[in-house]
Amino acid sequence: MNFAVDVVEAADAERLALVELDRHGARREHGFGAVARAARAMAARLDGLGVRRGDVVLTLAGNQPDWVVAMVACFRQGYVVLPCTEQLRAKDLALRLAVAQPAAVVADERNAAVLREAGWDGPTVWGPGVMDWPETASDATPVPAPADLGPLDPCLITFTSGTAGEPKAVLHGQRYLDGQRTQAEHWLGTRPGDLVWCTAASGWSKSARNVFIAPWLQGAAALVHDARFDPAQRLDLLEREGVDILCMAPTEYRVIAKRVPLRRFPQLRGLVAAGEALNPEVLRAWEEATGLQIRDGYGQTETGQLTGNLAGETARPGSMGRALPGVCLWVDDGELVADPATVPTFFLRYLGDAPRDASEPWHTGDRVHQDDDGYLFFEGRTDDVIISAGYRIGPFEVESALISHPAVAEAAVVAAPDDERGSIVRAIVVLRDEHAASDGLARELQDHVKAQTAPYKYPRLLEFATDLPKTSSGKVRRALLRGE
Repeated sequence: MNFAVDVVEAADAERLALVELDRHGARREHGFGAVARAARAMAARLDGLGVRRGDVVLTLAGNQPDWVVAMVACFRQGYVVLPCTEQLRAKDLALRLAVAQPAAVVADERNAAVLREAGWDGPTVWGPGVMDWPETASDATPVPAPADLGPLDPCLITFTSGTAGEPKAVLHGQRYLDGQRTQAEHWLGTRPGDLVWCTAASGWSKSARNVFIAPWLQGAAALVHDARFDPAQRLDLLEREGVDILCMAPTEYRVIAKRVPLRRFPQLRGLVAAGEALNPEVLRAWEEATGLQIRDGYGQTETGQLTGNLAGETARPGSMGRALPGVCLWVDDGELVADPATVPTFFLRYLGDAPRDASEPWHTGDRVHQDDDGYLFFEGRTDDVIISAGYRIGPFEVESALISHPAVAEAAVVAAPDDERGSIVRAIVVLRDEHAASDGLARELQDHVKAQTAPYKYPRLLEFATDLPKTSSGKVRRALLRGE
């Protein structure tokens, strides 16, 4: 399947594809014909810059048509797209540029400074404005023919969080796109004519698949909102736009339930969440107000969606649901394991590695237990990844950022429980001899981490210590720091 040709260009040109809400309050609607035209224009622009099939294109833009269209253009031509969140800092971008070696970048002009700081000076398509381009980038640049693609041809790169090293680049094949049909039908629960709003920021694996890929596969339209999270505004837009399916991070559901009065939305038919378990009181508050259960689900960057409380069934509170139809999962010594051959969205390999052996079971690294009806319940990670507000944060990155400060001799990072975010990043810092602990220095270190890496990774709780507990081989005993 060529997603751009078989889904976007094959759709009725007048049928609604995107509802665009920008950060300044402007609203526009775009049909599939307009998206297809803009994607062809983007493909012509990238082709004119020398991008060819198999090359990587990095995107750095918010939840706006420029990002969506760039993705579709890459799917059309067989370019490998690497979507990045605008929260990344220069160090994060420099890593991605070094690993993926993109042939071109598509970016919003507001990200020009961070791209320069990351060392990028290559071919760049600047936005916003792709929906207003002519059919071709110029009269001299014809639209290239779409690629004839197979399921194992490379398609998408997303980066996962590292535990003892830098994040890994996960390479997905074209099958990842068509494979979204399973979760779109059975978990997201979209229908033709629906309006779906997945609030995940561009750059996350959940954003690409649930902002527009899964909805479009089911004949639904997508809402994209390029603005910061505001609880009251979120509910107002949900009502004003007549959203049918809402997909939010657990933290967003928690914050809204805590800070603004919930109400019933006549058109809203489905609420879904993924990333971490929701508190019983939050689930109860949303159900009492809206009459709808929040249906939790689970997946990984490498696997795509694996489980869910399925549409049309009663959700089991606290559970991430059952395996999606056709997906084979089991619990081995407390760890969730999958058969890759049954996962339609399973990745090809980590970039730079040899292809994975599809016959080898996939160990998720997540501890779970399963009830008699097959419902799975998340218990924690088998490694040290911190899950905060749905973000997976590797302690190594935060520790490296802290240690780069001249006052820090050593640092260890672990999770600490939090009512709203589920967990927050907690840092224990050992200072160099010439520096003294103070509240001012703690704030300085927090700001330093925000400047070094994506702000959501910064330690919201920072403590000073004279030393760190270690094993006889010198490894930090993080379990002890967590109180285990």
